[in-house]
Amino acid sequence: MTAEARIIRTLTLRLIPFLILLYLVAFIDRSAVGFAKLHMNADIGLSDLAYGFGAGLFFIGYFIFEVPSNLLLERFGARRWFARILITWGLITVGMAFVTGPYSFYVMRFLLGAAEAGFFPGVLYYITRWYPVRHRGKVLGFFILSQPIALMVTGPLSGALLGMDGIAGLHGWQWLFIVIGLPAVALAWPTLRILPDTPKDAAWLAEADRNWLLGELNKDRKEYGQTEHTNPLKALTDRRVLLLALLYLPSTLSTYGLGLWLPTLVHQFGGSDLTTGFISAIPYVFGIIGLLLVPRSSDRLNDRYGHLTCLYILGSAGLFLSAWLGSPVLQLAALCMTAFSLFSVTAIFWVLPGRFLTGASAAAGIALINSFGNLGGYIGPFGIGALKEYTGTLSSGLYFLSAVMISGVLLTYIVYRKLEKKTPAPQGVVIEQAS
Repeated sequence: MTAEARIIRTLTLRLIPFLILLYLVAFIDRSAVGFAKLHMNADIGLSDLAYGFGAGLFFIGYFIFEVPSNLLLERFGARRWFARILITWGLITVGMAFVTGPYSFYVMRFLLGAAEAGFFPGVLYYITRWYPVRHRGKVLGFFILSQPIALMVTGPLSGALLGMDGIAGLHGWQWLFIVIGLPAVALAWPTLRILPDTPKDAAWLAEADRNWLLGELNKDRKEYGQTEHTNPLKALTDRRVLLLALLYLPSTLSTYGLGLWLPTLVHQFGGSDLTTGFISAIPYVFGIIGLLLVPRSSDRLNDRYGHLTCLYILGSAGLFLSAWLGSPVLQLAALCMTAFSLFSVTAIFWVLPGRFLTGASAAAGIALINSFGNLGGYIGPFGIGALKEYTGTLSSGLYFLSAVMISGVLLTYIVYRKLEKKTPAPQGVVIEQAS
């Protein structure tokens, strides 16, 4: 094993499993509402349209508070800021058990988004401070494994917790929110103890290894001409950041649109809540397979845009077929193809921002890209809910998501032409002076 491979392996074993655990809890907390809906709607008087609107409000809170959250992470350090996020989102998730109608549902979903804002982009920024660019695709693939794993776990876990209906006078969906919210609070203290803020704070990293790592990160700044604005908020108007935010939108819109309605779609196949939970987990197995294979291919070939194009086409075809086919088995197969595509897109896409920005500018830019992209988390669930209310079927929503994924192909080409087909970037870190 080379020294480089040994150092990267050490970083990955020390940091990534714990980050996967934290995001696993986060993703379960945000996505379990799709299962709670199976019974909560009738208990508190939610229509499909109201559910879609409320489910999407999570991402409005996320959008508003994401950039400030990432800048505060840069100021206070990752471990303290992540611990704060864990405590607040865990308590609000528990509070979801006590909503009594549409308006309290709307308020709590918005607050949950505001509380969690900055965690995912914060981890993405955190990774840029530890890994050279050439290793980030594979590492991001490992980290984003937490998404399909969480959705696999959420199905059976939610089905089982919904079966607690009547215990201590609570509905099953109330137990669901209580049980999944408490682990986030419990993980705040380990976060403070385990995560170092930067390589300089890692006592387990040998001095020679630390110096090599810092040197490689500095080489990346020179090779890619990474920008660090004097005022990091100027990253929010950087043309590259805005283009990447636009490119990310089709992926998030489709991922959350499908994820928050998948339990409803699978429930239509027939079967109990527990059966629905287990069947809903199957597509995410293929999401895991995609994350283990595709980012490695992208790193090996040093190709991001070609892989993104193929994945957007594959995802669009899967969504179209899941709506068009009449057999539940074939529909499920098409959804597996879609999941393979969607999660792989996320891992490959997030290599791109770190090629252009560094320091606090990367914190602000990554947060803006993610917050804008996560508007798709509002548009997707609400759009599908509105289409289902209007047409009476979920198929119309799946056709809508298929068209969205095709738009990703066009956006990939546009971003490639604007960001890559140009004169070489200047050597060295570009420090933009305040105007």
